[in-house]
Amino acid sequence: MTLETVSTNKAFGGVQGVYRHASSATGTDMTFSVFVPPQALAGAKVPVVWYLSGLTCTHANVTEKGDFRRACAELGLIFVAPDTSPRGEGVPDDPAGAYDFGLGAGFYVDATEDPFAANYRMYSYVTEELPALIAANFPADMGAQAITGHSMGGHGALTIALKNPDTYRSVSAFAPIVSPLRCPWGEKALTGYIGGDRTGWRRYDATALIEDGARVPDILVDQGGADNFLEGQLKPALLAEACEAAGIPLTLRMQDGYDHSYYFISTFMEDHLRWHAARLA
Repeated sequence: MTLETVSTNKAFGGVQGVYRHASSATGTDMTFSVFVPPQALAGAKVPVVWYLSGLTCTHANVTEKGDFRRACAELGLIFVAPDTSPRGEGVPDDPAGAYDFGLGAGFYVDATEDPFAANYRMYSYVTEELPALIAANFPADMGAQAITGHSMGGHGALTIALKNPDTYRSVSAFAPIVSPLRCPWGEKALTGYIGGDRTGWRRYDATALIEDGARVPDILVDQGGADNFLEGQLKPALLAEACEAAGIPLTLRMQDGYDHSYYFISTFMEDHLRWHAARLA
């Protein structure tokens, strides 16, 4: 696969890059960012942390606001941030132009419903195509991968880790949508992408996956107490109940006064990276 370099900048002794390529999974051009720490520039292969963004975001949100580079440079971690959905002329969108479906809202699923099935294949993109591209072009130790994400991306991180426990050594999330089966965002997205049969939604719902037997060693979640989506959309208590019943150690930290923004994410990003680094070592 041909990789186009959009930009590179030196940061904390490493390189922050933005790249573009033609994706076979989505049938569109896809843009993503990669921070390569100084250890990797010196010739070492280093672990990879995947970050999945939330509704409306692109790779740029965390790249510009996430405050991850200093910690990644210290810990020797490659940090990869893909887009949230396919984009471009001809890619179907929400008919009403809503923010919570269509462009910017791929929900990290492989859509099966027309007209979305042709392009909205973010699960395959994130778990297959992009890792192969990273392995071929960056000094990444693909035997040491971790995954995290925010909101819709937290949902993606949790479900992808639960479905691929041999691929990801650790998983965390910031304010994740823990059960799309039981929130308006998820119900809208999964109906549109997967169809009306709710039994098919369970493979994209973290709590349902745990109830159905999926397991990971442990999970870290930070959730802002002043998040205006907490009660209606995110519902972390559902994840806590599922983990307790399954015996999965869950560290759920309710952070008083924090909202849903990158002010919240950047505050606790270093904690998450250190947590992952301990499990990737």
